[in-house]
Amino acid sequence: MRTFRMMTAGLLGLFMSLPLTALAEEGDPILGREKAYTCMGCHAIDGYRNAYPAFRVPRIGGQHAQYIVSSLQAYKNGDRRHPTMQAIAGTLSEQDKRDIAAYFEAFGRSETP
Repeated sequence: MRTFRMMTAGLLGLFMSLPLTALAEEGDPILGREKAYTCMGCHAIDGYRNAYPAFRVPRIGGQHAQYIVSSLQAYKNGDRRHPTMQAIAGTLSEQDKRDIAAYFEAFGRSETP
C-alpha cells in the first residue's frame, strides 16, 4: 500500500509539473517589448520609425517566433555571420530570445502588446 501511495504521489507531481514546463518555453511579448528595444533600432516595425538604418536589414515584425529564435541561435553559434547580430545574440538567454520573438511575432496579429 505504501508503494502505491508513493507511486501515485510521484505521478501526480510529474503531471502537475508538465504545464509549468510548457509555459516556461513560451515567450512573453510584454517582457519582450522591453528586451527588444535595441532590436527596433534596425528592425523596423509598423508604427515605429527610426532615422536608422542606412543599410538594409529584414523587418521582423510579424515574423514567426520560432524563426526569430532559431535565427538568433544561429548567430550565437556562428552559423550565421554578422558582427552586430553575433554580439547581440551572444548576450541573450534562451528566455530572452523567446520573449523578443513573441514580441515581434505579435505585430502580425490584430492585438499588439
